[in-house]
This record gives sequence, structure tokens and C-alpha cells, in this order.
Amino acid sequence: MPTRPSAIEEPGAGHPFPPDLHDARHLWLKAGLLLAWAAVSFGACYFARDLQFMVVGGWPLGYWIASQGAVLVFIGIVAIYCAAMNHFERQDANAAAGADTPPSTPDAPGPGAPGKPHG
Repeated sequence: MPTRPSAIEEPGAGHPFPPDLHDARHLWLKAGLLLAWAAVSFGACYFARDLQFMVVGGWPLGYWIASQGAVLVFIGIVAIYCAAMNHFERQDANAAAGADTPPSTPDAPGPGAPGKPHG
């Protein structure tokens, strides 16, 4: 009978999402973007009638929010999320590369260098 993998395994063991994906900075990012999404989705629609006095391009501001503004904000939220996650992944990769690299010694061959000196 095959054994089932345990819930806690080594990172990079074939899991699509490592356990550290939900650390504090990721959760704060998600919370902030969800708050912006809720403000645009519900707040702007709720106050659309109050925004009718502002005119942009000959049309009331409520029209612009309903037709284009909310969609543009949602695209902006996705772009911000992608850029922030890319930044976090680079930070994690740099931290992992710094932790995994042993201190170099002058007589030790570098990575990828053959073990024997040429001569």
C-alpha cells in the first residue's frame, strides 16, 4: 500500500506553493489589495450619486467609475500584486543564495571549476 506524503515536507519537494508563501509581508499585501478592491467595488458604487457633481470629459464622475474606473483599478491591483510578488521572490532568492553560498577560500576551486589544476 503506497504511503501518503506528510503535510510537512522539504520545500521544493514538488509542492507548487512552499509553506513560507504566506508570511507576514504576503498577508499584508493581500489584505491591502483586498481592502482597495472592496473600496472600489462597494465604496465607489455606494457613493456614485454623490460623485455626479464632478464632471470629467463632459460626463459625470459616476459614469466614469462605472464604465472604466473600476476596471482600471482592478487591472492596477493585479499589476501591483505581480510586481510585489516578483520583488518578494527576488528577495527570497537573494537571501537563499546568500545562505547557501559557502565562504570562498583562495585555494578552493570555484563552482563549476574542475577539481584538478590544469598543467
